[in-house]
Amino acid sequence: MSAPILAATGLRKAYGSTKALDGADFSIRPGEIVAVMGPSGSGKSTLLHCLAGIVMSDAGRVTYRNRAMSTLSDAGRSRLRRSDFGFVFQFGQLVPELTCLQNVALPLWLNGTPRKDAMRRALAWLERLETDDVSRRRPGEISGGQGQRVALARALVTEPRVLFADEPTGALDSLTGELVLGLLTEAARETGAAVVLVTHEPRVAAHSDREIVVRDGRTRNMECAA
Repeated sequence: MSAPILAATGLRKAYGSTKALDGADFSIRPGEIVAVMGPSGSGKSTLLHCLAGIVMSDAGRVTYRNRAMSTLSDAGRSRLRRSDFGFVFQFGQLVPELTCLQNVALPLWLNGTPRKDAMRRALAWLERLETDDVSRRRPGEISGGQGQRVALARALVTEPRVLFADEPTGALDSLTGELVLGLLTEAARETGAAVVLVTHEPRVAAHSDREIVVRDGRTRNMECAA
């Protein structure tokens, strides 16, 4: 088996007197889909934020490709999130003033990709996720399911090594959610991206290779999903 691409040991994070993480561990290998499960307030989103370098833990260690996240500056972690990491959130978080095509191309522009090449690559991902018909529309003019597919295209356009998906179907009906999850997992399998899938729904976790349950800020590995 390959070595973990992203790992954490003994993570602790508190907000005031509230312990969000209390010794959490995590690991994921290239191409693996790991579901992080737990009830609301269990610490699973805080775990994701620490793994992605969005917030720094109070104690413990996060390593990406054998390098400690704590050795990177704020700017270095930001570059990492633009180049190696992709993100899909519950409500998409698309930029309302931009068209869907421009939203997908945005991470490439921020990385310095020439406009023509960025637009070409963005359109290719919209086509791949069967949503190129909304490329010229703005987020407020499309459905929630279409918006999540656009958000997924935006997350994948940089060909990330790790994709963080935080409740990616939480705002969708079950049928649309299954469609988005199917597209997400298929794209990840094809590109070899590792996927950290945060959810509280067993039907969503069923798309993963393995489950980690977070409760009271601590983690517990479950048996591999069927």
